[in-house]
Amino acid sequence: MRTKIVIILILAVFSLWSCSINKLVMNLVSDALTGQGNSDVFTGDSDPELVGDAIPFAIKMYEALLSQNPNHQGLMLMTGSLFVMYANAFVQGPSEMLPNSEWEAQEAGHMRAKALYLRGYEILKNALELKYPGFKNADDDDTIKKYVSKFKKDDVGIIYWAVAGGLSAYSIDIMDFELSVSIPKWKAMIQRAYELDPDYGGASLNEFFIIFYASLPEMMGGDLELALHHFNLTMEKTNGQSAGAYVSYAQSICIPNQDYDTFRDLLEKALSIDPNENVSTRLVNIISQRRARWLLDNAWIYFSFLPMPDDY
Repeated sequence: MRTKIVIILILAVFSLWSCSINKLVMNLVSDALTGQGNSDVFTGDSDPELVGDAIPFAIKMYEALLSQNPNHQGLMLMTGSLFVMYANAFVQGPSEMLPNSEWEAQEAGHMRAKALYLRGYEILKNALELKYPGFKNADDDDTIKKYVSKFKKDDVGIIYWAVAGGLSAYSIDIMDFELSVSIPKWKAMIQRAYELDPDYGGASLNEFFIIFYASLPEMMGGDLELALHHFNLTMEKTNGQSAGAYVSYAQSICIPNQDYDTFRDLLEKALSIDPNENVSTRLVNIISQRRARWLLDNAWIYFSFLPMPDDY
């Protein structure tokens, strides 16, 4: 009997040890795949098509890891942000550049992008919920402020991508009132992120604020002066080498103001950038330059006083 008990205890200890080893290995793999520099594999590439084809596989790989290690903050950040990146650069962006005659494909692309944004948003929101239980259900100003005040500098990446995902989904479908009620929370979150780390991603937050303050109506927090302020800060931080900032300003400010001359000037500056000057932002600049070229070639869509092309 004593021998049986010893054997059972040994097997039990071995089983627990094996589970611990598996967990350790999973954490090591998760840490390795989400460590600093991994995102440069995508953002530093010079071939958007290659990256666009690769990201879905990467997303599913990270989702599989996340299913085995569901509380790993790095995995949640990487998985959620990849959903948002892919939706923006390879689903919504291309669908917006389809000709009007392909309106059904445009609409399908927008709805797919919205769904992808929301998948990423939910993962990132859950990451914050794990660190700050109750955050997801915070909906009044005082409660939101209470949770947001707890955020730390190492939360900024998750905050940035969560707000980007939520707002991008809303921008596609502004009649989604379930999303619209989160705008005050998103505003508080992104402002807190800027307080904690104004230089996150170089000028990533400043570039975000260009669109954020320019696109929202004043009653919801929009402010053109702040949009211009963050555009100028982006130019300072990037030495004028952010094609995305030029495109954002041209779209969100010049088009509503029908300022074609500034629109054209900004997009030409975007196209003059050499993407290879900064490898870490090479892919983003290449994709933004494609958008800039398309906007210039199709400016007549946005400026009624420009003539239609002869082959339209």
